[in-house]
Amino acid sequence: MSDDRYHDADEEIRDTKDEKNREADRDEKNGSGSDYEDVCFICRRPESKAGKMFRLPNHICVCDDCMHKTMDTVSQFDYQGLLNQPPTDGGDGNRFPNISFVNLADLQGDGGIPNKQKIRKKKKESGQPEIDIRNILPPHKIKEKLDEYVVGQEHAKKVMSVAVYNHYKRVATGTMDEIEIEKSNMLMIGPTGCGKTYLVKTLARLLDVPLAIADATSLTEAGYIGDDIESVVSKLLAAAENDVERAERGIIFIDEIDKIAKKKNTNARDVSGESVQQGMLKLLEGAEVEVPVGANSKNAMVPLATVNTKNILFICGGAFPDLEEIIKQRLNKRTSIGYTAELKDRYDKEKNILSRVTVEDIRKFGMIPEFIGRLPVIFTLEGLSREMMVKILEEPKNAILKQYQKLLELDEVKLEFERGALEAIAEKAMEKDTGARALRAIIEEFMLDIMYEVPKDENIGRVTITREYIEGTGGPIIDIRSNSLEHPDRLNVIEGGAAR
Repeated sequence: MSDDRYHDADEEIRDTKDEKNREADRDEKNGSGSDYEDVCFICRRPESKAGKMFRLPNHICVCDDCMHKTMDTVSQFDYQGLLNQPPTDGGDGNRFPNISFVNLADLQGDGGIPNKQKIRKKKKESGQPEIDIRNILPPHKIKEKLDEYVVGQEHAKKVMSVAVYNHYKRVATGTMDEIEIEKSNMLMIGPTGCGKTYLVKTLARLLDVPLAIADATSLTEAGYIGDDIESVVSKLLAAAENDVERAERGIIFIDEIDKIAKKKNTNARDVSGESVQQGMLKLLEGAEVEVPVGANSKNAMVPLATVNTKNILFICGGAFPDLEEIIKQRLNKRTSIGYTAELKDRYDKEKNILSRVTVEDIRKFGMIPEFIGRLPVIFTLEGLSREMMVKILEEPKNAILKQYQKLLELDEVKLEFERGALEAIAEKAMEKDTGARALRAIIEEFMLDIMYEVPKDENIGRVTITREYIEGTGGPIIDIRSNSLEHPDRLNVIEGGAAR
């Protein structure tokens, strides 16, 4: 009779568990509880950081890392020694007096993790796929968008627009009449501060695709101290929130690519030069790469994800110092003797000598032919002139001056710059010879006193930056709020200038 009772109890327990499992499956299908990511019960990392989870009863989730550590600990446990111990109560009682096991039934409330500690998932928009051939912007539209943010560099913007358009048409269609379209990887060459990184950032934002920016200076051959070559793909996977499909349609920008050129006149092993170029060949061409999820290096405790780089657009950029001398040497071979001969110093004063670059010049610089061959689109960017500097200050949507005007507008103060002040800032930036980066540093220096003093006085209504203030011979003009409309000629100055 007792056996029947126990049998009925077991059946009832099994039916209850089956019903709970069915309810959990229905909840999962209906999407209830899917607003939050699963969080590891041990290390508290979310699914986007830790990777796929092991799901245990009572909605407990354990990440792959913690599960491996637990299994390693359990495998080193001495069960046989415990089983050989006599019972502590002299009978068939407890053999393990100091060991208490966790009762999973006690862990209630969605695995003991309250909702406020869980990370909310980002909602994915349903409908059209991310990349649809009918919705890809044509090249002239892409260039128009770039024109709103980037001043000058017309040739570079045109080349990038066409290359990106062709690449994402290739991704959307795959093949056309069994003709496989090759990738349009790009190599951009230009002096420092001319807008290489800014162009790529703007392009990725306009296309709404994940972007990873890596620095080639930290890359080394596998097995040496530094970042492995696959780490650039790992950064893209992190930018895509560990979504492999989205990462496989992203953009990887490798800056300072000229730093991995072959080292000349050295007998030491070149672990950060030619060997890195050779290791990057498979990435540029397209290969399946295993990269760690949520970590920079591979080890036994980190889960791996397989990413196919076939549809990832690679853009490499570098300043290539001394490349101008290589170009001049090639061009000066044409010089000869006579009245109509070209002079050797003919190209010394040419500003955009980089625009005459050829593949042969890049190879002489130290890039191997196989690497150059996988970057079919090669173009150069111009150095910035004084007029371009002035336009960079005021024309783009997020221009530096507009940022400061917005900051002072929050204090109900109007900020204005005289034309002479903009020209003086551009002249100082040209002297530093660091491109557009110098503009921000110069403005930060001159705006320091203004940003410090203006919030002190609520009567200030307008600040005008003059050329004299930039050159150090005068000061900015301060317009009192009450007089800004009635008496525009009654102005004061913060420091270094007389009142008007």
